[in-house]
Amino acid sequence: HVQLVESGGGSVQAGGSLRLSCAAPGYRYDTYCMGWFRQAPGKDREGLAVLWIGGATTSYADSVKGRFTVSRDNANNTVNLMMNSLKPEDTAMYYCLKHFSWSGPFTPSSRGTQVTVS
Repeated sequence: HVQLVESGGGSVQAGGSLRLSCAAPGYRYDTYCMGWFRQAPGKDREGLAVLWIGGATTSYADSVKGRFTVSRDNANNTVNLMMNSLKPEDTAMYYCLKHFSWSGPFTPSSRGTQVTVS
């Protein structure tokens, strides 16, 4: 079982940026669909972005399209989520996920990283 570890969350003002990272030592991200989802208090889990197998193609939820960018860092073996133009409604716990599918389920298998936008 590969343990995913998210990092990079924090508190920022609206309009700011954060870069989240998802690490799994010894794990090759280019052999799986890797994605990000989030859960805000009182709201359903929401799929955000996916990096498809091979890492050349991405897709995004409408709520984050144009603001978030998912990418792979081969040197550090991480999958990253660059978040720009953050809004208060982006406040949530963010998780990365192996075998991501837009139909879900979005089940956390890691601790996630908290993002708070004020």
